[in-house]
Amino acid sequence: MSEVIAGVEIPDTTVVSEATELIRATTTSLIFNHSRRVFVFGTLQARALGLKPDPELLYVAALFHDTGLVQPYRSDDQRFELDGADQARAFLLDHSFSEADAHLVWTAIALHTTPEVPWKMAPEIAATTAGVETDVLGMRLDNLTAADIAEVTEAHPRPDFKNRILQAFTDGFQHRPDTTFGTVNADVLEHFVPGYRHIDFVDVIQNSAWPE
Repeated sequence: MSEVIAGVEIPDTTVVSEATELIRATTTSLIFNHSRRVFVFGTLQARALGLKPDPELLYVAALFHDTGLVQPYRSDDQRFELDGADQARAFLLDHSFSEADAHLVWTAIALHTTPEVPWKMAPEIAATTAGVETDVLGMRLDNLTAADIAEVTEAHPRPDFKNRILQAFTDGFQHRPDTTFGTVNADVLEHFVPGYRHIDFVDVIQNSAWPE
């Protein structure tokens, strides 16, 4: 019997079941619950906008999107978004999905912290960002009913979520601060890592190798 949260059916497929168990077992309750909310909120936001993402692909994108914040998925030398994107792509290819589908999910995760751009792309990419923006930033909550929000947060609670996700971000990339250049992630480090100053785009241009 399929699981339904706020009118959103969790796809009853092998890949969804295996993704669920993998992320539940290898990440934290914070990441797991947030990721499931991203799927449901992303689906609800997509409906409000008339978008129809593939549920399976959206689910995998949502479940893997923040895995780059934690071991064993976290790397030392690239943006955390790319860690999650790489893992999701490998997971889908291992489950006989096409290169095109794997790349679509890779892109959805790689861009999930990039403002505006995902909304001009495929429904799965837009819906992943929509779910993230709803759960983390509270954007477009007025597209959702109070009953739906309550049902989602009952199924996947968010106690002290604002502080806990900010701590997870800090822990996830303070050891690789240069990877936050040009991203919203630099804001996190400036708030929570003493002495950190983001790489300044103007300084990069003015101090480049060009002689003028």
